Amino acid sequence: MAIDDKRKDPRIQSTNLISYVSCDENDQVIRQGMGRTLNVSEGGILLETHVPIDPHYVVTLTIALEDELMEFRGRIAHSNKRENGGFATGIKFIDMNEEKRQFLGQYIIFFRGQETMV
Repeated sequence: MAIDDKRKDPRIQSTNLISYVSCDENDQVIRQGMGRTLNVSEGGILLETHVPIDPHYVVTLTIALEDELMEFRGRIAHSNKRENGGFATGIKFIDMNEEKRQFLGQYIIFFRGQETMV
């Protein structure tokens, strides 16, 4: 992690397909889609998608680890268009509980192991 990096939690490189749903303040679905993770930490995730995700909405991500699925809610922290035409969107997790933290910890351990194998 760079010295000037303001992130609280270190990022682990990961590539995993996940689904997302954007909802407005009334929990009405605005957009559904698929994306792939670029990196993940205990505080958030960097998601690559083909379309931008509106920062005004709450995003629900469904993350898979082996045969288990877990939903995480988050808010858009930033979004940038990439050279490949896709969008890299930083999502900060909200509404975390102990079960979600443990799942995310296992997810990070899994990808940390993959990182050293590359």
